[in-house]
Amino acid sequence: MEDLPKVLASMKIGAGRIREIVLSLRNFSRLDEAQMKPVDIHEGIDNTLLILHHRLSEIQLVKNYGDLPLVECYPGQLNQVFMNILANAIDALDSQMNQGKITITTRIIQPEKGDILPKNLPSTSAAISIKDNGPGMSDSVIKRLFDPFFTTKPVGKGTGLGLSISYQIIVEKHRGTLQCFSTPGEGAEFLIQIPIKPST
Repeated sequence: MEDLPKVLASMKIGAGRIREIVLSLRNFSRLDEAQMKPVDIHEGIDNTLLILHHRLSEIQLVKNYGDLPLVECYPGQLNQVFMNILANAIDALDSQMNQGKITITTRIIQPEKGDILPKNLPSTSAAISIKDNGPGMSDSVIKRLFDPFFTTKPVGKGTGLGLSISYQIIVEKHRGTLQCFSTPGEGAEFLIQIPIKPST
């Protein structure tokens, strides 16, 4: 009888946690939203981080969120890109001894305020940077990074499709850009840039 209140309290906490995860999975997948629609990019990133929460316990996470408007996109597909890039960053940090750190930065890019945009992007775009302090990559690896079936992971660990699919989602579906900047020993940064509103 003494333990019953504690057991019920634990069950309540557990049920609340399960509800939170289920809602995040639903928001993450957005299976009922196959069309482009205006969404909060930060909500998508946060839902992805919640799903990966169990893998982030030993990693310092820094979020520098800018003042982004709603972005017209395919939410489920964009969340898949966040998942692929963040999971790869965590994998890279798992292999090192020092404190792992992932920094996520978002901002709006406006040429009229002096920002420089890739040629194929319209005047106003959203930029999402995901940066880690892992082992980094060489130029030869970066050149092949978005090739289908290319992976630097051990046999059986990765399919080599995550970044290739991410590239297609950003470049072909969203008419944006996906770039990687890295130096061996100094970590890697993935920079996503997509239009706030698709060009007509």
